[in-house]
Amino acid sequence: MRVAIAGGGLAGLACAKYLCDAGHQPLLFERRDVLGGLVAAWKDADGDWVETGLHNFFGAYPNTLQLFRELGISDRLQWKEHSLIFNQPDKPGTYSRFDLPDIPAPFNAIVGILRNNDMLTWGEKVKFALGLVPAMIRGQRYVEQMDRYSLLEWLRRQGIDERVNTDIFIAVSKALAFINPEEISAMVPLTALNRFLQQKDGSRIAYLDGAPPERLCQPMVDYIVARGGEVHLKAALQDIRLNLDNSVAGFCLATPSGPVEVTADAYVSALSVDALKELLPAQWWGIPFFQKLRELEGVPVISLQIWFDRKITHIDHSLFSRSPLLSVYADMSNTCRAYADPERSMLELVLAPAAEWIDRGDEEIFAATLEELKKLFPQHLTGPNPARVRKWVVVKTPRSVYKATPGRQQYRPTQVTPIPNFFLAGSYTLQPFLGSMEGAILSGKWAAEAINKGIPFQRASVSASTLAAAGV
Repeated sequence: MRVAIAGGGLAGLACAKYLCDAGHQPLLFERRDVLGGLVAAWKDADGDWVETGLHNFFGAYPNTLQLFRELGISDRLQWKEHSLIFNQPDKPGTYSRFDLPDIPAPFNAIVGILRNNDMLTWGEKVKFALGLVPAMIRGQRYVEQMDRYSLLEWLRRQGIDERVNTDIFIAVSKALAFINPEEISAMVPLTALNRFLQQKDGSRIAYLDGAPPERLCQPMVDYIVARGGEVHLKAALQDIRLNLDNSVAGFCLATPSGPVEVTADAYVSALSVDALKELLPAQWWGIPFFQKLRELEGVPVISLQIWFDRKITHIDHSLFSRSPLLSVYADMSNTCRAYADPERSMLELVLAPAAEWIDRGDEEIFAATLEELKKLFPQHLTGPNPARVRKWVVVKTPRSVYKATPGRQQYRPTQVTPIPNFFLAGSYTLQPFLGSMEGAILSGKWAAEAINKGIPFQRASVSASTLAAAGV
């Protein structure tokens, strides 16, 4: 079976990989000249990699870790010590750590919390632990029911002290979904906590040992091409052409050599939800399944990379800034083998929430970020001989992962659509890992499995009745 896939991010690549495993021929088309989607990267004029953001892999990512094993590249994940590290704004230049011992879950997390006396009092720890009991006992069903509340609302309902929010959850919310606790659905951090508490290494972090296009995407391309699939860059989906019964007749693509129409047995959109909405045929908007997409949109994200002339930190880990402007950051000269530099730092940072900054100039964004860094590293960035910035870059993603505000869960679509030969992949689609790399990979895997099971043919009559009911 020939399957045309629009979108060369992790979801599209994973879909193509698993279609190959099932004996099908995927034809993948990516509009840009680089693969990876939200994990894309490219080299600048100096030969340095510029990344779209800071990408952490977790022990609680089973499908991602399995994919690495299947590709034979597990050794490319650089695992860090099992710890969560927070800046202490009231004590500039210092850190607070939650170190998790090598004992079974959830006891390792409990010990890690109890050992930390920098951020929470014993009373706050007890209230925090009691507040998490319903999620731990009642499981994912309870967690999903909490999608009706923002995280801040949920914390207050549980009687959890406000300082737990300001000390921990503001940083966690911005790291997980790029928005603050008063905006983020309680389901998102509760889902993460549930998985982290259930697996001993669930919250352990790994970094890829180089840029994602080379170290992850290229092995996937090699795997796909070796099994008869195709991967095409600079091929942008422009139009979805329909048959008389409103099934897909072909993908119309814009390429450097001119327009091209591709026909296949099945079609997959692995585009972001915002891009898909722009291209969705008018005939499909009358179908309730697609109408729900109007309630989903990507969240703006800004990342920065700053190269310094000396070491700012020697910490080989992700750091939660606890800054009002910045989210999580890392010194990539420590965390990533390909960027290693024993003498100089290269900080990669996420600015969040980014909504009020996305339209501002790069110079203004950099200047504000540098001021925040001076508060975090006063010993290096202030005084008579501060570290010098060698170069910097701002990368804006106006629409990134779906904005996980309360109530969004009910609008997330399945990978199988009412159109018999059209499928969806992407972290915004319905799967248990939300807007993450793991979610993107799993969505692509599930889309491939649905196609392989022959769902297009099994659902044809259902699709026809759905279309008729919608007046299409």
